[in-house]
Amino acid sequence: MIRRWPVIVSAIVALGALSGAAAYQHVAPGQDEQKQRERKGDWQEIAWPFPRDGWPAGKAFRCGAAACGGALELYLRPKLGFCNCDRGVTDDDEVDRVADLDLMSEHFAPLAPGDIVRLADMPGRIRAYDLKMSDGSPHIAVGVAVSRRCDLLVAVARGRGDEPGMRRAALAFLATSEMTRWMTVAMEGR
Repeated sequence: MIRRWPVIVSAIVALGALSGAAAYQHVAPGQDEQKQRERKGDWQEIAWPFPRDGWPAGKAFRCGAAACGGALELYLRPKLGFCNCDRGVTDDDEVDRVADLDLMSEHFAPLAPGDIVRLADMPGRIRAYDLKMSDGSPHIAVGVAVSRRCDLLVAVARGRGDEPGMRRAALAFLATSEMTRWMTVAMEGR
């Protein structure tokens, strides 16, 4: 009986160590997810809300009012083989045509001339719009179209906040390393 005690004690210590390691592994991912959410500024991925069209569905995200200065949704997707291969996106008319604003509302009007923008090392343009939704409610949208070779990447941020704040929040999120990686891979057609 005395010879068994060291074996029993060793087994209890080993089981305790294993259960402690397992408990740590279950706690750690939750903490990592929380830190990742804080870095992303409370952006949460949501389902692509639009019906199918000639292009594949993209990614959609929502940012809460507290984190983004008003509830904000962002939609982005590649449109491979849809760009002027020589010039890329060089004018506001092209942003108006390709930025998927028509998926949200048929009634949109530019607020001002657009600006040059760069996402994931792709040049293009960004422009703000006044959107009138089907229920009559006013929204602001920020449309982005950037290109690489003959391919487009389009993004639209939509919300009720002020346009400069929406633009800053959307561009900051799109500039995160996670989104830059996704855009790069999506533009390569993988």
